[in-house]
Amino acid sequence: MEQVTMERMAEIVRSAEDIFEDRDDSQKVHTKGRADYVTDVDLHVQQYLSKKLAESFPGVQFMGEEKDNSEINFQKSVWILDPVDGTTNLIHDMRASAISLGYAEEGKIKAGVIFCPFSKELYMAERGKGAFLNGRPIHVSRAESLGESLISIGTAPYYHEYADWTFRVSKEIFLQCQDIRRSGSAAIELAYIAAGRLDGNFERILQPWDFSAGICIVEEAGGIVTDLEGRLVDFSKKSGICASNGRIHDSLLSCLQGE
Repeated sequence: MEQVTMERMAEIVRSAEDIFEDRDDSQKVHTKGRADYVTDVDLHVQQYLSKKLAESFPGVQFMGEEKDNSEINFQKSVWILDPVDGTTNLIHDMRASAISLGYAEEGKIKAGVIFCPFSKELYMAERGKGAFLNGRPIHVSRAESLGESLISIGTAPYYHEYADWTFRVSKEIFLQCQDIRRSGSAAIELAYIAAGRLDGNFERILQPWDFSAGICIVEEAGGIVTDLEGRLVDFSKKSGICASNGRIHDSLLSCLQGE
C-alpha cells in the first residue's frame, strides 16, 4: 500500500474537480431531511473518490457523508470524506463549496485536505509538517482579542431546535468582535482560520466529515479546535465545534458557554 501523505491525498482529491463542477448534476437534487439535501454531484464525487482511495490504499476504511458508516472502527485507519461541504451553496451556485478529506489512524486525525474547486484553493496539512495553501505555508492570525477579530458562525440548519441558542450567542459575539460572517461551509471556514482570514468560528453541531480535515489544518497552522466545552473533539461522532487562532479561544468559549 502507498504511504498516506497530504500530497497524495491532495492529488486524488483534485482529480475529482471536473465531477464537482458539473452544473447539470448540481441541479439533480434529492431531499434527505429538513434543509438537508444531496445532489448528484455529492453522490458522484463520493463514488469516484471512494474508488480512487481504495485503489491506492486498500484496507483503509471509508467513511462518507452519503453512506451508512455504522461499520467503521475508529481505532483503525479510516478516510473521512465530505464530497460536497456546502451542498445548499452548490445548488444555488454560490460557489462556496468544498471537498473535505481527513485521514485518521488509531483514533487520531493524521492529515487533511480541503479543496475549493471554484476558487482553485487547496488547503492541506499533515501532523508535524505544517499547513499549506496551494503549496505555501499558512498560519493563523495574530488577533489577541475578540475586539480585533472577524468571527464566522454556523447556523446548524438541520437542527432548528438550536436556533435560539445560535442566534443568542451570535449576537453576544457580534457585539464584542469586529464583525461576523457565514459562508455555509464549515470546511471552508476552518480553512480560512488556518489561513488567517478568520480568527474564530463556532457551530452548535456538526458531523465528523464536516470538521475532521479542518481540525488538522487549523492545528497545524497554529490554531486550536475544541468542542463547545473546551475539550478535544471526538471525530467519531457529531460534535459542537469552537475553532480559533488560539489567542481568542478562551474568550470565544466564554461567550458560547454564557459566561
